[in-house]
Amino acid sequence: MRISVVDVGSKTVRLVVADAEGGVPLPVHTAKWRLRLSEQVMPGEPVPEEAVEQLAAALAEATRTAARWGAADPLAFATAVIRTAPNRQEVLGAVHARTGVALCTLPGEVEAELTFLGARRWMGWRSGPLALLDIGGGSLEVAFGRGRLPDFVASLPLGAGRLTHEYLGGGHDVPAPEQVRALRRRVRHQLRDVAARIRWEGPRTAVATSRTFQQLGRLCGAAPGRHGPFMERRLRCADLGEAARRLAELPAAERARLPGVSAPRAAQSLAGAVVGHTAMKLTGLDAVTLCPWAIREGILLRLIEEGPSWWAEYVRRSHEDPPPAPVPLRVAGAQV
Repeated sequence: MRISVVDVGSKTVRLVVADAEGGVPLPVHTAKWRLRLSEQVMPGEPVPEEAVEQLAAALAEATRTAARWGAADPLAFATAVIRTAPNRQEVLGAVHARTGVALCTLPGEVEAELTFLGARRWMGWRSGPLALLDIGGGSLEVAFGRGRLPDFVASLPLGAGRLTHEYLGGGHDVPAPEQVRALRRRVRHQLRDVAARIRWEGPRTAVATSRTFQQLGRLCGAAPGRHGPFMERRLRCADLGEAARRLAELPAAERARLPGVSAPRAAQSLAGAVVGHTAMKLTGLDAVTLCPWAIREGILLRLIEEGPSWWAEYVRRSHEDPPPAPVPLRVAGAQV
């Protein structure tokens, strides 16, 4: 069986086509389309028509690409950039009308649960009690679990793109020291209770997922992606703190020349580093393992184990107003 998933993030639309052999999603093709939605959609503002047209075109091409590789229509979801938009329902309806793609949004807590599912499978049982950090463009997801599913999840409005707009004036120029201090205070304040819970749980292993953490890891000396997914990559809190100080001294154009920092993400790299470093300090994590499996793999795993029926509920709930409340994976019956 060949399956696929499409992830509409703050910067790109990503397609993964995988073979579901032996209960494991083995990728056979990936593709991405750079839309940079976060640059067109300010936090709290509606998605403009031009961005909706670009999104529809990318999803139509992703569906055609999946079909060429022998997969059924992909499960398509959008993260915080669409989920928090006031015209979310109109966007989802317009995309479906123009492409036939049933795009849905997932509550942040469900994103955390699915990401934990992927990370737990990748890390295995030897990792023991597991803590997870995932920085997106619009939100930060945190999870902890001792077993197959997380015992605790949280989604906070601490995404790298969101905070760059709110505190760093778009992130293109060298920020004033007071801007960075205000950003750190915001992150500390909103993370305080969640971090206390992670410290109390005492994880044996900590992992970080997302493109933001991957690029920060590369900046701090982790092996480049060409070495493959099985190369162990670690990110130390102390190194990330030093990287944040370095990024704060540079404009975005110069950050993009650093190892691992791509030009499209250079402006928000400082906010990502501040969030990551503050989260690690507050949770007492000296280092994290950079995990290549995240939410897309979590969705594919659940699709393999349960079939497509569970996804239909999220598609239906995505068109409700207000945004849907989270449905815990344990209620839905997902197995790891």
